[in-house]
Amino acid sequence: MKAVNRKILEQVLIGTAEPVVIVRTDQPDWPVVFANPAFVGIGGEDVPGKPFADVIEALAGREFALEASETVRSQQETSFPVESGSREYLLVLKPVRIGDEDLARHYVAYWRSGSSSASAESAEVHHALLKAKRRIRDLSRDDPVTGLLNGRAFREVFEHDWAVASREKSRLSLVRFTLDDFDAYVEVFGRHAADSCLRRVGRAIRRCLRRASDVVARTDGAVFVALSHASEEDGVREFAGRISTAVRELGLHHPRSSSSKFVTVTFDVSVADAANEGQDAGVFLDGLLGTVAK
Repeated sequence: MKAVNRKILEQVLIGTAEPVVIVRTDQPDWPVVFANPAFVGIGGEDVPGKPFADVIEALAGREFALEASETVRSQQETSFPVESGSREYLLVLKPVRIGDEDLARHYVAYWRSGSSSASAESAEVHHALLKAKRRIRDLSRDDPVTGLLNGRAFREVFEHDWAVASREKSRLSLVRFTLDDFDAYVEVFGRHAADSCLRRVGRAIRRCLRRASDVVARTDGAVFVALSHASEEDGVREFAGRISTAVRELGLHHPRSSSSKFVTVTFDVSVADAANEGQDAGVFLDGLLGTVAK
């Protein structure tokens, strides 16, 4: 098939009635690089240049933004129904590979109208199939106790984001959270209560993430790690402090804690200049987490 002139494709996208955006996934925060006039009508004129997860969050809410971010990170296709204003859409996300690219540098997101019952039924079936495929994939990526990413999946995410940050000469921030005296908590309350505690702490950390493109994982035992694209260490420490406060305010009683009567976390912050670290992503991650993320 003969290649179509870029100007022709741009005119087609501009003229289509479906809202469309194109995203660069090989740059930090996945900026929107194109939004057609139909999308401007639902998303506003200042969308180009904004982080993709922020755009989705503003239109459809944080949970949808988290789902979209995970889809982009895993280089998958997905769709899910969303509402914008008084209209219903099927939001479709597809990776676009150029030539023999192993990893797509672009994603296209388009909003299909769900006005007719036939199209809505078809969209629902399509979404259910994609959701089932994602669930099968997630069985190997999720920590079974908390539902967060496990250590192996987090390592894959970190190595991908490290490569992007190195190419773009940007920085990444990692925060390791360790539950204080957690072995003693298990001895007092048992494994089932301990698992419940881990789930609640994991949810508290996730709620504090500033952007949907940030991720958190349980890497091992009582250790959680959060990845952020923030670059200022003072800001990252303030972010980690908010999470520490959120965990303490859960009010989970811990009679054998050496620091508080409630469950608390200790955190370590590391900000990496990926392009100038002189080591690869795996070595850097092991330096912060030891071997628990393998």
